[in-house]
Amino acid sequence: MEPLSKNPNLGTYNEIALHTMQSYGVRWKLSFILCLIIFVMGLSAWIYQLEYGMEWGGISHPISWGIYITNFVFWVGIAHAGTLISAILFLTRARFRTSINRLAEAMTVIAVTTAAIFPIIHLGRAWYAFWVIPYPNQRDLWVNFKSPLIWDAFAISVYLFVSVTFLILGMIPDFAGIRDESKGLRKKLFGLLSFGFRGTSQQWYQHSRAYLLLAALATPLVISVHTIVSWDFAVASIPGWHSTIFAPYFVVGAIYSGCAMVMIIIIPFRAGSSGLKTVISIDHLGSLAKIMILTSALIALSYLIEFFAAFYNTSPVERSVYWLRAFGDKKLLFWMMVLLNCLLPQLFWINKIRKNTYAIFLISLGICIGMWIERFVIVIGSLSQGFDPFTWDKYQLQWIESWITLGSFAWFFGLVLIFIRFFPSVAISELKESAADHQGK
Repeated sequence: MEPLSKNPNLGTYNEIALHTMQSYGVRWKLSFILCLIIFVMGLSAWIYQLEYGMEWGGISHPISWGIYITNFVFWVGIAHAGTLISAILFLTRARFRTSINRLAEAMTVIAVTTAAIFPIIHLGRAWYAFWVIPYPNQRDLWVNFKSPLIWDAFAISVYLFVSVTFLILGMIPDFAGIRDESKGLRKKLFGLLSFGFRGTSQQWYQHSRAYLLLAALATPLVISVHTIVSWDFAVASIPGWHSTIFAPYFVVGAIYSGCAMVMIIIIPFRAGSSGLKTVISIDHLGSLAKIMILTSALIALSYLIEFFAAFYNTSPVERSVYWLRAFGDKKLLFWMMVLLNCLLPQLFWINKIRKNTYAIFLISLGICIGMWIERFVIVIGSLSQGFDPFTWDKYQLQWIESWITLGSFAWFFGLVLIFIRFFPSVAISELKESAADHQGK
């Protein structure tokens, strides 16, 4: 297929979108079966924990938060890159976003649903999860609005609603295009999903205004949602958590890890279809890599500020927590975190590496691992060394936690595979608009 910049037929974009929904054979099936098997193992581990108690999940005094909260913070962070690419880059008119924004938007919705699972798992008695939702009831009981758990419930529900609305609104013109190119049951289904969109000037005007308003609404959510997640830690008096830097620190880390996950999804997706290489160019991936260079520098600065504030502080407990992070029993994880989050992304300064999809994929994978380790070090590091040395303890990873964590990754990637298979994974209408502008010039 010719490069689309040289092909005046904009209908080629429809062909590419339909091709991506039909061209996945054995590789897609094997990947989905693998995700399904791991998810079932994770689900079985959770059922075992429900039956025999939270002690099997590594939850004990003084470490009342474990991998479950680590996973919650990680997945909320992953969700933020979709809003960054879809909303903020849309408002700033960054051209490279048009080829990757659809998968980023889908990743946002899927990651939020994955994150929402872990507070329920962490509750232990999952069947009482509805108690965190404030609604009139016969018990005359209301939730404690001072609890960070309630803040998370509000933040996740609002963010999920806006993200789903933003995703569906952006796909309506594409649903209409696929409807016009399809027959039979697919034509009827996409006819319903397109909500009667016919591409009239009035419909395009209303669609553009609504999309712009939602982008403006979603932009502050990037900051507000993960700021609220950071307050889960900052409002506590635990050493290493009670810090004002946590809000910007968590927001930058969320964008950073989310961009890396976008790379992990897009590169195999791009390799699976020859037509997509004309849509998602290596320059688009390079532009996203440059954003990761910036955010990695901000993450490194946050690490330095954390240690400076701890040792500038007169509290010996605060100093000991950070000293033990770097030179105690968790030193291997700490320095691995520094290597993967601060040093490894500096390879993106080399142009040849930014042009190599294998290198980009491996670096992005390393960043995601490093950001998960960072959340683990923050959660476990402070809880295992509190104010009273008598309560200090080491965290023992349990097999239940490991399988539930792997199951969450299987859930995430399984839903991504379903989205890629049954929905348009590239923004056809925006690509057409971008190509038309390019040809007009």
